[in-house]
Amino acid sequence: MLTGPDIALAGLAAFAAGIVNALAGGGTLISFPTLIAIGIPDVAANITNTVALCPGYVGGTLAQKKDLAGQGRRLWLLLPAGMIGGIAGAVLLLAINAEVFAVLVPFLILFASLLLAVQDRVRNRIRQHTGRGESGRDGVERAILPVGLAAVYGGYFGAGQSVIVLSVLGLFLEDTLTRLNALKQSITLSSNVAAAVFFLFSGMIVWPVAIVMAVGALAGGAAGGRFAGRIDPTLLRWTVITIGIIVGIVLLLRL
Repeated sequence: MLTGPDIALAGLAAFAAGIVNALAGGGTLISFPTLIAIGIPDVAANITNTVALCPGYVGGTLAQKKDLAGQGRRLWLLLPAGMIGGIAGAVLLLAINAEVFAVLVPFLILFASLLLAVQDRVRNRIRQHTGRGESGRDGVERAILPVGLAAVYGGYFGAGQSVIVLSVLGLFLEDTLTRLNALKQSITLSSNVAAAVFFLFSGMIVWPVAIVMAVGALAGGAAGGRFAGRIDPTLLRWTVITIGIIVGIVLLLRL
């Protein structure tokens, strides 16, 4: 039975996740383990976390809307792939035995921490590859399947999905990092919204927690925007990575 302090703690974790997502990414590595810590079963915690943090992706996408100009064809092809992949990941989460997911959780958290750790390296590689900002090469058709597979992971767990999607886009598309990042935001939003809508009918959302977390995540995202320039995003990201590794190891030792 969840108590008022439990729900308040979840709201604070979502607030922190909103700040982290706005500044560095990886907020799920804070909010998801918190839900497990207050006693919510792993699958229900993952579903609740996905639904609660989903509104936060909207702000990030709208903030980069201008960088989507001229990318209409890419959006028409890749957003459906993101949505289908997100739903497929959600179906997979509900189809696989809950005990199996509980075993996978430590490895998923450690994997997400690794993805967050290599995020700068991925961006630097893409920046070098697309440094001239040309858009002559557009292998968007070849990117559909990889983007869809990344979205499956996003619908199933989610943490670190943006790094995977950005890597795929940098591999197949020739454009500036800023425009590819805006495209990545839209794809991530589409897969998360699709998974969240599917989860609405799962009966596994802990609604009192989800509502408080949604408010906290939105407030955290707004606060993160104000903190930009005052907090070192690299330091923040490595703090989150450290937390993720510790949480992953602790959960691994409990198996």
